[in-house]
Amino acid sequence: MAGLRIGCGAGWFADRMGPSKKIAETGDLDYLCLETMAEATMSSAQLRKRRDPSYRGYDFNFDERMHNILPGCIRRKTKIVTNQGWINPEAAAERTVELLREMGGKGRKIAAISGNIITDDVLSLTDTIMEDGRPVSVLDGTIVSAEAYLGADPIVEALRQGADIVITGRVADPSLFVAPMIHEFGWDPLDAKRVGQGSGIGHLLECGPQVTGGYFSDPGFKDVPDPWNLGLPLAEVENDGTAIITKPANCGGAVNLMTVKEQIFYEVHDPSNYITPDVIVDFTTADLSQVGPDRVRVAGISGKPRTPTLKVSIACKEGFVGEDMFFYAGPGAMQRAHLARRMLEERLKEAKLDVEALRIEFLGVNAVHGPLSPTNLPEPYEVIVRIAGRAKSQSEAAKIAREVDGMAVSGIAMTGKRFPHSDRTREVIGIWSSLVAREKVKPIITMYES
Repeated sequence: MAGLRIGCGAGWFADRMGPSKKIAETGDLDYLCLETMAEATMSSAQLRKRRDPSYRGYDFNFDERMHNILPGCIRRKTKIVTNQGWINPEAAAERTVELLREMGGKGRKIAAISGNIITDDVLSLTDTIMEDGRPVSVLDGTIVSAEAYLGADPIVEALRQGADIVITGRVADPSLFVAPMIHEFGWDPLDAKRVGQGSGIGHLLECGPQVTGGYFSDPGFKDVPDPWNLGLPLAEVENDGTAIITKPANCGGAVNLMTVKEQIFYEVHDPSNYITPDVIVDFTTADLSQVGPDRVRVAGISGKPRTPTLKVSIACKEGFVGEDMFFYAGPGAMQRAHLARRMLEERLKEAKLDVEALRIEFLGVNAVHGPLSPTNLPEPYEVIVRIAGRAKSQSEAAKIAREVDGMAVSGIAMTGKRFPHSDRTREVIGIWSSLVAREKVKPIITMYES
């Protein structure tokens, strides 16, 4: 294949819908890849599944996203690769079949890739928690799910079997994008040089509009044209993995050396050893050049052989968080906020609140930087007092909201209070990481046809 046009249709599950539709309709794409999964997403899905037995396990916004992209992809014969299957890719594939039939897209092949969920066997397949070195066995009794990060290999196989749409669960972000390159260009999946370059391009595309100016603009320092109309990125990829990063015409944002460099380093601990399931990417050899308006050529990214292990994210029950807030405004707002904090501290002692952590902070003053916040600033005209604590039980976490409710009639003058509502406690699903031998995880490909 002479060249390949790969676009990004989403950088996370709540990404805007309009740009997804636009790139599907006007990007002239061979492939549209959508990345909507993260550690937080997995825990959200598991929480919803625990609360709602009718939840089918795929992306919360799946139907709306597919309604936006399928018509353009059907018309242009663009193939789709996405990890919107979350914890149930088969259900997402079945729903895609229904949507395609409704839209007249009959005869399309849809592949669901699963096999990454190893919850039942994780204690025997892994040994050490990466974050703190404890044995994984200490998590026994709290584990909700365990999911290994798959790579490009099963996607490549699904494409080889003729899939027009590939829906996966937990697949590493760059793998969604490098898989079409491996398939279309016939790369050896163990060719670290080419797969490293291709995975680097995938990393640039995976977060969607971040490389086209999203999460970038800083007025007066880094200005972005029409930031309210950011376009999603696409890559024009050559056989050796060299690519031009750009975006559809007639949309806002910017693709330049600054946006590309910022995205290269996004969520990358060691730029010379960015570990993915497919390859270890080395960004330190990258050669970037601006070759036109909103066109950046990316070459020279290198790679090292893939690791013998895959990362596993283990979701565990970690208690409940109780959280609430109230407000003060006008002269003396800060003094009232300080007194309110003291009152809450004393009342929660009386209530014998048993928490693992407790924070009482002033939004707009010290909530982000805590004790490092400057203390010599002018007094704010208004301030929000936020209190949050993590407890082992929901009943214990609920004590926080009860004491905040008391501030309405037994608090301080001019306390602004929200009406009590039901979502001031929430269950916490924590994420821990470990490693599993690659050969112990067996991907499953299930084919459907619309």
